Amino acid sequence: MTETRPTDRPKGPPVDPAPAPRPERKVLDGRFVRLEPLDAARHGPALWRSVAGADAVWDYLFDGPYADEAGLAADLAAKAASSDPLFWAIVDAASGHAVGYAALMRQEPAHRAIEVGNVLFTPALQRRPAATEAMALLAGYVFDGLGYRRYEWKCNALNAPSRAAAERLGFTFEGVFRQHMIVKGRSRDTAWYAMTDRDWPAARRAFDLWLAPDNFDENGRQRRGLAALRTPAP
Repeated sequence: MTETRPTDRPKGPPVDPAPAPRPERKVLDGRFVRLEPLDAARHGPALWRSVAGADAVWDYLFDGPYADEAGLAADLAAKAASSDPLFWAIVDAASGHAVGYAALMRQEPAHRAIEVGNVLFTPALQRRPAATEAMALLAGYVFDGLGYRRYEWKCNALNAPSRAAAERLGFTFEGVFRQHMIVKGRSRDTAWYAMTDRDWPAARRAFDLWLAPDNFDENGRQRRGLAALRTPAP
């Protein structure tokens, strides 16, 4: 039996150790949506109109629901002042109204790893091309704009829609952290997903093809699904 010397032990492939920059407050433009740095005064009224009476949107988030617009506005002001998480309002391009928000968070520039989280899709945004485009814009900023090598998505393991969305968008399931958190007085197991810079070219191509005008019929229905476009043709 050959003895393994310490210098022969596997250590992982070498990578460029240069850190990535932190995300900045900037506008990200798409066809269906525009991502704007979150501003409580500018985005709060439309967000309140979108979530008033729709308490279920808060079920798996750390905050909410809110009893009134003032409560939501105070929370939005705190979010807007934060740099990690760094929040964007998701603004419908046609109406100019905010219909959700999302953040880049747990920023680790030294490891070039970052997470998308605190995602609020109001009923006006759910299950629409705009929601997919918002996630594509953030992913493109992370990989192409900032040069990160790992992009994470985490959610309550019981949140079936969020888990399905992660897989549809091209994230890979990596496991469940049991009893990871206590949220709103309840135990939370956390499902972990990630996309790497090696995954991104196929995901980016799928986003571009899916969001193209010719992928939708005259009624706005998709012709091909996002996952199918990410899978190479035989």
